[in-house]
Amino acid sequence: MKPLKTDDFNYNLPEELIAQRPIEKRDTSRLMVLNRKEKTIQDRLFSDLPDLLKPGDLLVLNNTKVLPARIYGKKRDTGGKIEILLHKKLTENTWEVMVKPGRRAKVGTRIQFSEKLEGKVLALRPDGLREMRFDYSGIFEEILEEIGTMPLPPYIQETLVEQQRYQTVYAKYNGSVAAPTAGLHFTEDIFKKLQEKNIDRAEITLHVGIGTFRPVKEEYISKHQMHSESYRIDAQTAKKIEEQRQRGGRIVAVGTTSVRTLESIASKNNGRIVADSGETDIFITPGYRWQVVDALVTNFHLPKSTLLMLVAAFYDREEVLKAYRHAVEKRYRFFSFGDGMFIQ
Repeated sequence: MKPLKTDDFNYNLPEELIAQRPIEKRDTSRLMVLNRKEKTIQDRLFSDLPDLLKPGDLLVLNNTKVLPARIYGKKRDTGGKIEILLHKKLTENTWEVMVKPGRRAKVGTRIQFSEKLEGKVLALRPDGLREMRFDYSGIFEEILEEIGTMPLPPYIQETLVEQQRYQTVYAKYNGSVAAPTAGLHFTEDIFKKLQEKNIDRAEITLHVGIGTFRPVKEEYISKHQMHSESYRIDAQTAKKIEEQRQRGGRIVAVGTTSVRTLESIASKNNGRIVADSGETDIFITPGYRWQVVDALVTNFHLPKSTLLMLVAAFYDREEVLKAYRHAVEKRYRFFSFGDGMFIQ
């Protein structure tokens, strides 16, 4: 197989198909169904998912919770306005952050965000990031809830009226700066129907970082350096997933973040899923040898993105691009607040 270029994962997308707001009811979004064996495309609704899955399937979902990670403050010395986007927690009160405008955030700069929260730039880090220490009175997450806003992707221009719509209904653990968007379609009604069909679920955690939005700039995908994200899976969940695999049941990953977590753990443990936590920078591209995931629920991803490359690795690059052309022709809604895809 010849080396793949980033341009091999490009497609044309009319700007008006980028969803700017959530659909009124989560599970009324559309769902494109791809069958890898028969190479077919079906146009369905997300509410049909329980009928598309098989009794005995196990859904694996990412229960990370998005922080209101965009905060605004003023420099203590000049009053100049600064925007901070939390990226990754380093210690109890230090974070890796993005700063805008970066030129105003030299080492030593102090920023006042509210009466309860102040920050100081400790160091410059790669990719234009900063290390910042936060001093606060109270609980950090509660302060963020008061003053922060949801860190919507750069392609969403509209203000999000209802902040919880950029959160899955099963979100539990704070830590992400982007939603695991495949999970945004799920409702309690969907889960009830899944339970009635004997379709179980397991939850893992991967905290999504801003690297998920960063374009691949290298000409050849093999040269791209993947961002790292922290994950965790407990013993009970690992046991449930392993038992499912041993009896030959399907593992249905909800979202690329669930995929990356499962495949990362398996790659470290001779193909087995065990209780584990750490950082992963796994980069899944065509030619990857799959170990765990049997079916995938996902959204439509940006051209030339690592997420599109992962989906192409799960199925077939040409077939996936063909499906994307079909989605454009049928006026599907794209990206975070857009429609879904089920590949089996």
